[in-house]
Amino acid sequence: MDQFSLENLKRWQQRYVDQRKYAGSSLLIKQGGVEKYFHSAGLRNLEENLDFTRETLARIYSMTKPVTSVALMMLAEKGLFHLDAPVSDFIPEFSQMQALVPGAISLDHTEPSRAPTLHELLTHTGGLSYPFNPGLLPKAMDREQLMFKPNQGDLGKMVAHLASYPLAFQPGSRWEYSVGIDVLGRVVEIVSGQTLGEFFEAEIFQPLGMGETGFRVPRQAGNRFASLYTPLTGDAMALNSAKAGVETLRLTDLYGGSPFETADMMSGGGGLVGTIDDYMLFVEMLRQGGRAKDGFIISPKTLDFMMKNHLPGDIASMGPQSFAEQPMEGMGFGLGGAVVLDPARARCPGSVGDFSWGGMASTFFWMDPKLDLSVVFFTQLSPSSSYPARAELKALVHGALLQ
Repeated sequence: MDQFSLENLKRWQQRYVDQRKYAGSSLLIKQGGVEKYFHSAGLRNLEENLDFTRETLARIYSMTKPVTSVALMMLAEKGLFHLDAPVSDFIPEFSQMQALVPGAISLDHTEPSRAPTLHELLTHTGGLSYPFNPGLLPKAMDREQLMFKPNQGDLGKMVAHLASYPLAFQPGSRWEYSVGIDVLGRVVEIVSGQTLGEFFEAEIFQPLGMGETGFRVPRQAGNRFASLYTPLTGDAMALNSAKAGVETLRLTDLYGGSPFETADMMSGGGGLVGTIDDYMLFVEMLRQGGRAKDGFIISPKTLDFMMKNHLPGDIASMGPQSFAEQPMEGMGFGLGGAVVLDPARARCPGSVGDFSWGGMASTFFWMDPKLDLSVVFFTQLSPSSSYPARAELKALVHGALLQ
């Protein structure tokens, strides 16, 4: 990597801080397992003038999804289920499903539907949604606060409540970003006999050395937990009614009173907090085909299977009407993340086959097996669609690669 070009990354990070787009950020790049770049800029807490550092703890939101997807596939490797199994085999509340008919104008305009399969939930084709998407089901989810927030209690009860609503469409017919991975987190609990947090800790975090990642901010973290900001006037995740305010960094959550400090919901779709080095350990595990400190936590063949495109074409070809953490043209979807099919159609530098995902607080990672590259970016601004930072970051990193 060209060291002069890497300085552009520092200037880019600082420019976002100077323009009050992000309060602060950190960026870590490894190639072939060797650290090539780390830099942090700005503040994790504007109110107390606290630096954004390597030790800063951040909400990773949907970057939890690849972790949950790996957990599910670890259990699949043991022959405990197959991916075409309906989720109703594990959660009976999904046994008698209804789906909204095309063009429905109310929640009772439905037709009978089969239950989504585990594979459909993994790939966001199962008919579920998110409250911040457009449509009838998202509006109902928003009214009922079906968001799997850290202070929303028991995962099993929330999933059962979700199952009482119709699907947004027949499973397999469309792609729509959804709480499907939260439902799969409950499947992990049922199959393993452990809470999702216990499974993560024993089977993923401890083997990888991810000592500061979990569903709650560690007690010893103190003021290392970053504040969350938004440029919106209302709820930082209410994308359907999003309205930009005068203040681009309005405080929405900080240490000392954050629900992430007392979390009782184990959201496999968006509940984890951790440090950038911890998450890099997870990404490096992906790059090395499942390798941990003392062996493999998952087979290289399973990971290779997960990081292939599991859709008939790109995401755009499946009629998405939802928010997503990635471009949709030229991008496929694997199990837990997006897969580059055609960088030109995605209009963003990258290699065919690179695997990535992000979180609502604008965090982002990608792993490029062709270039042997792992990149993790942390900041804390919601929503992640506020600025084109991810495309800019990929262009900057690829601009620094000499071969």
